[in-house]
Amino acid sequence: MDSAVIWYAGQATGIVSLTLFSAVMVLGISVRRQVRIPGMPRLAAVALHRSISLLAVVFLAAHILTAVVDSYVNISPLAAVVPFTSAYDPLWVGLGAVALDLIVAVTVTSLLRARLGRRTWRAVHWLAYACWPVAVVHGVTMGSGTGHPMSGWPLWLTIGGIAAVLIALVPRVTTGRRALTPADVLAGVRR
Repeated sequence: MDSAVIWYAGQATGIVSLTLFSAVMVLGISVRRQVRIPGMPRLAAVALHRSISLLAVVFLAAHILTAVVDSYVNISPLAAVVPFTSAYDPLWVGLGAVALDLIVAVTVTSLLRARLGRRTWRAVHWLAYACWPVAVVHGVTMGSGTGHPMSGWPLWLTIGGIAAVLIALVPRVTTGRRALTPADVLAGVRR
């Protein structure tokens, strides 16, 4: 396979996985606060959260695979899993490895939720709040994979994801009230 194709696939799968994980965060916050998504029962929202989570993990796996096989950079399979061991940009690749390790913990415990119990699952699931910003920093700093930070439409897409997560998260953290839905935000803008 052509090296340019692998490089573009790595960039694309990284952007898609970060976008999907942003959507997962918004859905997870909304489901937890029992926010109604218009036209969707709560159980459907939970199923959507799980489905998008698994899809994001698939894109993340493709992103990691392409980063490891890409000849443009030298990222070993070990460096993809063990933080800060990469010969190429050890700090920023290391943050990606930290995010991967955290998402693996969240994913595995979610798949084993019935066997672990709610308390254990929930304690580990809180790692998502650490994983997502680490992944965002990794994505923004690794950017185009050419040593330059993210720019252009991928940066704006990432900023949109950050804004969506903050809009959902701020009320939960500051007041304990339900998270805002997109409809709440639009209603506020129209007033």
